[in-house]
Amino acid sequence: MDFAFGADDDAFRTDAREWLAAHRGDAGGRIWERELGEGGWIGIGWEDGGAYGSRRAGLTQQVVWAEEYARARAPARAGHIGENLLAPTLIAYGSDAQRQRFLPAIARGEELWCQGYSEPGAGSDLAGVRTVAVRDGGAYRVTGQKIWTSLAQDADWCFVLARTGEAEPGGRRHHGLSFLLVPMDQPGRIEVRPIRQMTGTSEFNEVFFDGALARDVVGGEGNGWRVAMGLLALERGVSTLVQQIGFAEELKEVVRLAVEEESRGGGAGDPVVRARLVRLWAELHTMRANALRTLGTSGGGPGAPSVAKLLWGGWHQRLGELAVQVRSAAATVGPYDWDEERPYELDALQRLFLFSRADTIYGGSDEIQRNIIAERVLGLPRESG
Repeated sequence: MDFAFGADDDAFRTDAREWLAAHRGDAGGRIWERELGEGGWIGIGWEDGGAYGSRRAGLTQQVVWAEEYARARAPARAGHIGENLLAPTLIAYGSDAQRQRFLPAIARGEELWCQGYSEPGAGSDLAGVRTVAVRDGGAYRVTGQKIWTSLAQDADWCFVLARTGEAEPGGRRHHGLSFLLVPMDQPGRIEVRPIRQMTGTSEFNEVFFDGALARDVVGGEGNGWRVAMGLLALERGVSTLVQQIGFAEELKEVVRLAVEEESRGGGAGDPVVRARLVRLWAELHTMRANALRTLGTSGGGPGAPSVAKLLWGGWHQRLGELAVQVRSAAATVGPYDWDEERPYELDALQRLFLFSRADTIYGGSDEIQRNIIAERVLGLPRESG
């Protein structure tokens, strides 16, 4: 698209900058989500978002908000999954009653969501899910296990891909799946177990369902695959640009360290480091151009989300690796609180390196993304076996 900021965008930028300056978000988490909701900043990109309590913002203004949010170093969003994944899915596939029930609560920052897709043995291969949902009157009873469920420990609701019917003969395993909305506050029927990661944090979780009640199915029973794939396609456009703004800030910090280390004979003085920095900068601008190409469209073809995932997953890993290389031995140590006798916590770039090891796996592994492009875009035959 022809992307340029106008006078209305400049006024919007001033409004966003002033609001963020007045609301520091020190508490983060649920409290910060409610502050954002009171300010009308959640759901600004939803179609007819004003009907649910959000500000109205065009595409360029959504980018302005993302830029100012990153510039202000505002807290990481606890409501990202509800706002940017579930809400647009309900707008596209949900009923009027579902939209009226769930979207205002998301816009107010009152209800947080998590995504129940991956399972042990069915990670990127979502058609292989084994979680089942059995009819119980006008509702469903959900039984099974999900894994790598981001922020499940704080979520009020989970959207779950579950099997409500048998797969079709001949290998059409995506048949018989449904997209269910499951309340998480069901003691004895839902258990959340945090997964401790290399970073020492536990954003991911295992979730066990034992007859959990779900009353809402989105898009109709048996249409879960269509809804789930539609949701995954939403992970592009403005949300991708938001991610890239964060990447740019991380790259700036690595460049700063490289310049600092040059005086000691390393960093930017090393031709290999300089070449890697230039490549990362060029690739980041390529990712931005790709995101702008599909911004506001229905997508750039069936392979567009896979192309975007392949681009940023490997890029972010290489940035983390370079951050360690630039800092050399200093990257392996950190401060230690001797008075409190507590082990040191990771700094931002140490977390970047360790967390980004998973970037080419979660959200659909690189192997799966390449298969999607090969089969759905290039028309190559499916892999055997």
